[in-house]
Amino acid sequence: MDKITSEVMAELEKTQKEFWNIPRTTGVLLNMFIKMMNAQSVLEIGTSNGYSGLWLAKALKETGGKLTTIEFYEKRQSIAIENFKKCGVSDIIRPLQGSACDVIKSFDENEKFDFVFIDANKREYVEYFRLIKPHLTPKVMIVADNITSHREKVQTFIDAVEADKDFQYEIIEVPGGVLTAYRAG
Repeated sequence: MDKITSEVMAELEKTQKEFWNIPRTTGVLLNMFIKMMNAQSVLEIGTSNGYSGLWLAKALKETGGKLTTIEFYEKRQSIAIENFKKCGVSDIIRPLQGSACDVIKSFDENEKFDFVFIDANKREYVEYFRLIKPHLTPKVMIVADNITSHREKVQTFIDAVEADKDFQYEIIEVPGGVLTAYRAG
């Protein structure tokens, strides 16, 4: 990672609790998954201040892909956009602002994603899953944060993924816990 990005990310790590950012270990995992999948079109639900988006975008710079990221709060999105500019990744990022459910409903039927990262309103995870399914490529990975730390709020999502026989999934014990779901096509 370049010096400027490392410095920006170190600053963002100091505001982890305030902005509900993922831990560094989850960022590294996301970055590796993007590269392993050679992901080209990534959807992030929950931008916050851009910390996780930077991990995603840095991997996408290597794969030649693009990131679409959705944030409900305008102030957080403004901060994220500035961080993306500082780190030289804004050219591959499409920031969208509003309710994630409403934004996803507005997607064109041809809009497809081969990797999705979910880290927004925990009670809506199951709805995000339902809404994004028509927008997924045959081979896709979905990663959702806060699976163990907010188990009660995300249980309907876990149940929905488990019931979907097209997906293989596992919960990874990193801080907060992540669910990784994979569909091979």
